[in-house]
Amino acid sequence: MADIDLDPIDLNPIETVRDGDIVVCQACPVLCRIKPGKTGACDRYANVEGLLHRVDPLVLLDRAGGGEVVPFLANDWTGNPVESHPIDRRSPFVTGIGSGTTYPDYKPAPFIVASEVDGVDMVTVVTEGIFSYCGLKVKIDTDRFVGPEQAVVTARGEPVGHVTTAEYGSQMLSLGGVRHLTGGSKKEGVVTCDTMLALANGAAVELAVEGGARLTVQAGRPPIINDVLEQRMRVGCGSATIGMFAQQWHGHVDEVIVVDDHITGVLTEHQAGRGLDMRQAGIRIRGRKSTPGRYFHVADPGSGWGGTTITDPLTIIEKIDPRLAWPGMRVLMVSTTGEDSIWLELDDNLVPRPAEMPAPIAKVVARIGENCEPALSTVLFMAGAGGSLRSGVTENPIRLTRSVRDTLTRVTSGGAPVYVWPGGGITFMVDVTTLPANAFGYVPTPALVAPIEFTMRRDDYAALGGHMGRIRTLDSVAAYGQHHRAARDGT
Repeated sequence: MADIDLDPIDLNPIETVRDGDIVVCQACPVLCRIKPGKTGACDRYANVEGLLHRVDPLVLLDRAGGGEVVPFLANDWTGNPVESHPIDRRSPFVTGIGSGTTYPDYKPAPFIVASEVDGVDMVTVVTEGIFSYCGLKVKIDTDRFVGPEQAVVTARGEPVGHVTTAEYGSQMLSLGGVRHLTGGSKKEGVVTCDTMLALANGAAVELAVEGGARLTVQAGRPPIINDVLEQRMRVGCGSATIGMFAQQWHGHVDEVIVVDDHITGVLTEHQAGRGLDMRQAGIRIRGRKSTPGRYFHVADPGSGWGGTTITDPLTIIEKIDPRLAWPGMRVLMVSTTGEDSIWLELDDNLVPRPAEMPAPIAKVVARIGENCEPALSTVLFMAGAGGSLRSGVTENPIRLTRSVRDTLTRVTSGGAPVYVWPGGGITFMVDVTTLPANAFGYVPTPALVAPIEFTMRRDDYAALGGHMGRIRTLDSVAAYGQHHRAARDGT
């Protein structure tokens, strides 16, 4: 437990259980016994002069992109209750950041806030949820080989997740989850929690994939793969690249081969080349032919051309048909990001020889790179809102679930819009970069702590059995001493 040097006047005293001069924190199942002047294991609660205090301030959102944030949109609903409102541009939105938790389950949410928007009475229920059932979905923009699907992802030598599907120009990781947090060794749970907390709060984390690459991942930043900073997300697969740029190549080249780990494209065989009446070039490449001009498995996955092991692109040429090819034939081989390319001309023996790339071709290769978006790492926090969260809102939790499903209640996390999964429960995802800075915390059970807000009409709140006697006004919260007014970008 850490020392604390804070002014107790600025702190929010909450329900206190004492054992002599020790305060027993009940904000999570750990039940830290906190000595005077110290914080609990999570550094979120402190013993200040014999009272238990929430250390971090409550965050009120004020502005977003030049407009001010409001608690809810009664009309012209866009799906985000904290977007700018054309009439009321003064009200802040009370987030769950710094609010405290509902643990144990019988307690109402720390803040149940009433406000009025365009003549409509609204209620926002604000809390910090303790999420044992949570994880991160990480999207890494790269064609390079990260690791085989289902491979274990480790941090500091401990398993923290696994590789999932490869998407269009991206590799996906699934990190965390209750089985890593609580189903393995104590060290595995601690490392998993630390890794998730760092990523959720925007820090860089080093990961390793069994049988794959070493990664440095940070939300909103380019991934680093085996010490190489990724620059570009591919423009498309090899076939798509052929389709996009065939017209621009036409007349300047006799054959184009776009090397890609997934689908390698060959222009004169491809439908795009046929549509331009291009002459068959007779270059047969290795791999399994899918449809005309589209090849799978030209090489193993790797960090070379197009996310393959290829460093010499000529190795994928299986043979050149002398009945179709001709001396002087012009061939471009290029990767799906344009970072790798070579211009070839066939000699009298139909052997490809490197030559200087003509300016019109170099222009199109550069355009491939121009059409590649910057490679980024994207981190989504995903969690199931269950027990204490729902009972902190209503005495009959199933009504909250149904209200969310019926879109009578809108869910946000730290004021950021979330995606709520269909089906049972309240399972939501949020982009961590859309929350204010350091919005996530932890408890050493281990579990992550994340802000969550439920916003609805006041009469709907009463109908679902809400804690009506605990409603406070927005003005009283805004006047509350220990709060921080933040922008949507975290400033």
